[in-house]
Amino acid sequence: MTTIAIVGNGPTNLLPDLALYKDLVNIWIGADRGAYTLIKNQIKPDYAVGDFDSINVEEKEQIKNYAMNFLEYPVEKDQTDLEIAILKAYELNPVKIYLFGVTGGRLDHELINIQTLYSIMKNQISGVIVDKNNQLEMVTPGRHYLSFDKNYPTISFVPHTENVDGLTLDGFYYPLVNQTISWGSTLCISNKLLLKNGTFSFSKGILLLIKSRDAIEETIPE
Repeated sequence: MTTIAIVGNGPTNLLPDLALYKDLVNIWIGADRGAYTLIKNQIKPDYAVGDFDSINVEEKEQIKNYAMNFLEYPVEKDQTDLEIAILKAYELNPVKIYLFGVTGGRLDHELINIQTLYSIMKNQISGVIVDKNNQLEMVTPGRHYLSFDKNYPTISFVPHTENVDGLTLDGFYYPLVNQTISWGSTLCISNKLLLKNGTFSFSKGILLLIKSRDAIEETIPE
């Protein structure tokens, strides 16, 4: 079963430690400058795709030399570089796609990148966005299990559809029984597991499951 990781153009200071995912990922795809980010992290891109308008000539040559496959597209096109990378991933029949480097930077890009989780889900593929402080995935109705993750201890549930019906949270600090949450509701923001495991279930709608941690402020040297 194939797991693919795609690295986008997002700020590199928001990336998690990509080395932690080397044993989980079979194929690495760099979208535009994301290919160069992979190389800087000592990961050989299986595919480098995009218009490569965010890198200089020297960086582009490095990508050509290191990537197994280099696929260049026109700057004027109908798809973002990330969407091109996702379409390439679909061709490889993965069961899971990790998206790195797709948060931060321009808000329009970040919002549409989060919405790509819906496209991935509709293709019966598990999609997860991961950055230094957050992990996001879309979830369909049913009963789901969660385990405590010290790296992302805070758990929030945000409705992707206008309403999510029958939401029940078991094993959480703030439990919930058969509630409907709608766009704009903050009822299910900033929860935590009481022990190592918990469950959540709902009957209708689509949820955005967000696991997160507070950003750690770095001390500026004097």
